[in-house]
Amino acid sequence: PSYIRDSTVAVVVYDITNLNSFQQTSKWIDDVRTERGSDVIIMLVGNKTDLADKRQITIEEGEQRAKELSVMFIETSAKTGYNVKQLFRRVASALPGMENVQEKSKEGMIDIKLDKPQEPPASEGGCSC
Repeated sequence: PSYIRDSTVAVVVYDITNLNSFQQTSKWIDDVRTERGSDVIIMLVGNKTDLADKRQITIEEGEQRAKELSVMFIETSAKTGYNVKQLFRRVASALPGMENVQEKSKEGMIDIKLDKPQEPPASEGGCSC
């Protein structure tokens, strides 16, 4: 499909309360790989963790599927915001050229250790002023 053609990242989302959506993830990931080959970062996302009482897919099943398909995995709740920022941070850190960003951001920085200031000697009157 054309929406995959020029993508660098694919976020494949399934509903943890819907077994059918989980079962479709292999096909969706295959579609991405057919269009983009191995030149794409794929994140499998189990969404709707806020509906845990209706869960049909365990975290372990999601992790296992991700491992089988050699993709990244995370669970989120778009409704509550749970793990949404973490999802995008992990995807961003997997982008080409981002592997050493933390180290590069430290280059040119120097550590400054601040010691506790020394107390000035007290004058004869007992006041340090």
